[in-house]
Amino acid sequence: MEKENKKSIIEAILFASGKEVKLSQIVSILDIEPKEIEEIIQMLKAEYENQDRGFQIIKVGDAYQMVTKKEYYDYLYPIFDNRAKPSLSAAAMETLSIIAYNPKITRAEIETVRGVACDSSIYKLLEYGLIEEAEKLDLPGKPRAYRTTNEFLKTFGLSSLDELPDLPRYKIDENEQIVIDDLIEPNEVPIPEREENAGDNIKL
Repeated sequence: MEKENKKSIIEAILFASGKEVKLSQIVSILDIEPKEIEEIIQMLKAEYENQDRGFQIIKVGDAYQMVTKKEYYDYLYPIFDNRAKPSLSAAAMETLSIIAYNPKITRAEIETVRGVACDSSIYKLLEYGLIEEAEKLDLPGKPRAYRTTNEFLKTFGLSSLDELPDLPRYKIDENEQIVIDDLIEPNEVPIPEREENAGDNIKL
């Protein structure tokens, strides 16, 4: 099979699926090596970019998806959904950040980090599909853990959690308080807002 034909088939698969397609699925359909498929997808991505097309191919974990470019969101959203745009409070964003950097973290652990109950934030994140319940942990009470989803990756333009920015270095002082090392002074460490006094909504 010619490479151009393979490229057309992969393009058709991604276009028609309307969702993420795992690399292994494309391999099973075309019966070619994963490396060749990835090379073809990179060719398609370059073509779309050079032609300034309104869509692109993104990688989400071990899968690929054809999506519209984010700069056209405001033009497309009214056509497909008349609800208000999804938004997250500062408290929900803080909770999401904790989960993103700590996969398979429990609600109790999140609340220990934040110092406040996070039921409403977790509910909102589940509603938007940014997090999901993971397996129950082998701990007393069998607590349910949480992790981010592929929807989270797509929303924030990431291929994997490895692309998250590095956290500031920190150390524990004699009072067992976190101190940011070499970046900001201890008295400049921002204090997280409490759930009931969360800041203005942050648009996704």
